Amino acid sequence: MTGQVVHMAAMGLLVSVLAPLIVLAGRRTVAWHRVPAPALPTLVGFVLLHGAITVFLEQRQVSALAEAGLHLLLLAGAVVFWLPVLEPGNGCSDAGRSVYLFLAGPSLDLAAVYLVLKGDSAGGIAMIVAMLPVGFAAVGVTWRWISREEQRTP
Repeated sequence: MTGQVVHMAAMGLLVSVLAPLIVLAGRRTVAWHRVPAPALPTLVGFVLLHGAITVFLEQRQVSALAEAGLHLLLLAGAVVFWLPVLEPGNGCSDAGRSVYLFLAGPSLDLAAVYLVLKGDSAGGIAMIVAMLPVGFAAVGVTWRWISREEQRTP
């Protein structure tokens, strides 16, 4: 059980912490603007990918290599997921970034709710807690948006 809790927490942190750090660290060396990431399809696609991988790993025993491959796929998807928020000039407004993240938080938690419903309460809660940085990012993006709007107001 402890292993499952750590695994689910690690999956949540991979999405909510590691992926945005990769995007931010690669800003000077990676041409993120060349990666197509329109907000709505990116959000829907990543929520489906995240859910599918989480449910699949819950239902099936896979080899360590297959599991590592699925985690790499999840990480790649998570990096693309963060592009509409973190990549300047992607066409997503401040309001769009805010809505994107506020929709993403509970949508991504649906996979963890599935775990709880299947009897893995500890693993599901661990994933939800590990995904809290998405909500914190939503609040931060919204705060910056409000601050910029107040500065523009005479």
